[in-house]
Amino acid sequence: NVNLDTADVEIARRIARAVRESSGGLRAVKAMGVPLASRNLAQVSMNLTDFEQTPVARVFEAVCAEARRCGVEVLESEIVGLVPRRALDPAAAASLRLRDFHPGLVLENRLDSSMLA
Repeated sequence: NVNLDTADVEIARRIARAVRESSGGLRAVKAMGVPLASRNLAQVSMNLTDFEQTPVARVFEAVCAEARRCGVEVLESEIVGLVPRRALDPAAAASLRLRDFHPGLVLENRLDSSMLA
């Protein structure tokens, strides 16, 4: 998910249309614009169904470019659920402006810790 520096959900919807595969955007990307009422922000919420076809960083860059075209900035992104290690290299966490990212969000780390328990 990518949080925008605006509460205007129409901008988030416009960006989502531009990046999602079904609208001619990036392969293996499903996206929609939603309000993030708890923070008075708009969010581009996405599912990346194949990070090898379209890497996470590429999707983030596309959202940032579309946001600039709409006159808004990207505040941050977030991982909801777990992400495979190969989908997110260590340097990517900083460049993606990930909010509250920690090693427990990496699928293999979670599996390793549950195996040790």
